[in-house]
Amino acid sequence: MKATALKFLKRALALFATLLVVILAWRVYDSLREPHLERWHTFVPDESTAAKIAKLDWAGYLEAEKKLFEQVRSEVTDKLPEEARVNSNRYFADSPIYPGRFAQDWNRSYTLAPAGMPVGAVVLLHGLTDSPYSLRHVARRYVQAGYVAVAIRLPGHGTVPAGLAKVEWEQWMAATHLAVREARRLAPAPAPLHVVGFSNGGALAMKYVLDVLDDPSLARPDHIVLFAPMIGITSMARFAGVFGWPALIPAFDKAAWLGIVPEFNPFKYNSFPVNGARQSSLVARRLQAQIDRHAGADNLKGLAPVLTFQSVVDFTVSTRAIVSALYAKLPANGSELVLFDLNRQAKFGPLLRRSTDTVLERLLPDAPRNFRTTIVTNASRGTGTVVARTLDAGATAEQTRDLGLAYPPGVFSLSHLAIPFPLSDPLYGLEPDTSEDYGANLGAMATRGERGILVVSIDSLARMSSNPFFDFVLQRIDEVITLGLRPGS
Repeated sequence: MKATALKFLKRALALFATLLVVILAWRVYDSLREPHLERWHTFVPDESTAAKIAKLDWAGYLEAEKKLFEQVRSEVTDKLPEEARVNSNRYFADSPIYPGRFAQDWNRSYTLAPAGMPVGAVVLLHGLTDSPYSLRHVARRYVQAGYVAVAIRLPGHGTVPAGLAKVEWEQWMAATHLAVREARRLAPAPAPLHVVGFSNGGALAMKYVLDVLDDPSLARPDHIVLFAPMIGITSMARFAGVFGWPALIPAFDKAAWLGIVPEFNPFKYNSFPVNGARQSSLVARRLQAQIDRHAGADNLKGLAPVLTFQSVVDFTVSTRAIVSALYAKLPANGSELVLFDLNRQAKFGPLLRRSTDTVLERLLPDAPRNFRTTIVTNASRGTGTVVARTLDAGATAEQTRDLGLAYPPGVFSLSHLAIPFPLSDPLYGLEPDTSEDYGANLGAMATRGERGILVVSIDSLARMSSNPFFDFVLQRIDEVITLGLRPGS
């Protein structure tokens, strides 16, 4: 019996080793076909370690950040070869998309203060490869309500894609804690404190809340607002680091990158290193372990209410994990999940996958639930106008409200990128506001023409990048803000 088991184990190990060799060989071959690495792929700015960030105050963090951008200017922008001095390169100083030419470089950390004394504070955490630009519309709404907004540039972001090639997730968490400390300094307790996170920033926001359960000395948020949070990961994401192994050999250094793409976006990286995916997966894994541990010990009763906005279909994060790995484990604490359905009126006929017909039914557990659920969907088949179908926590009967909004023509769904941006966003909006100019209107480009003409793939421009229902998002956030400002809340 033991001999048979040993024989089976040897075969399994041999099969695994063969599979690993095949995967690594494929990675080597695939990476050799990628474009050559540019200066923004090879120069790594000197980010502060997690231990150093933990000792910094806000002013110290901004000073260290300033030095990073000076390094990028001197080591990348000032040393660009002639062929890289083109208008489509965000690192070319004369390019219309060069961030240094804007009145405000939204790649950097910032605070926005209300006219008078702050009545509360909000911390905003952007996503992976992203920058503080992504949550500025939400930040402004909080400021209008009297809150002070603290939006931190997470380490590895806003400078050059190579910054993500060396970053560690502990640096992101240290920066998150620092931003909360600054928010509490600007608006001391008992003023309400909110934390807002987008994508990977959503995972960091949730992890901070669970850190508070482990360490009551930390400032406790009164509400969490999440946009497409990275709660769950795929099984393949757990092994993201393996894809970078061939890069240990200098000749195969491009294997350290999952994508090497022209940098045409002033506030978001297009190239993506393996390490960025690996660190994000580590955050999600540790977050899930914390959720499971606290749920098992019945400790989640002390959790702040969570309001999440999520597209039913999402190519970047798992919508199912948000429901099953987070919301299904929350107590009845006033949390809500807002889901944006597909446009059931879109005339795509047989081109839509059959599984989309039942995606909502497969996502949500049967009612009653511990959390409120709102589904933004077509008022009826054959119409683009939308309603909000809301099922309160503990209830079994829905309430329907006409939102006075509609899907734009030709849009069949939202996307992971779209949730926190209005249609009027000057960079990502479908109907961009021209009062601000960031050198491009990426969300409004109608990419119809021949392949191989643009410097980027048509896929990257065809993905929906703004939210036609953003007014509804702001209405729900307004309700959360108003609730937090009520006496005794």
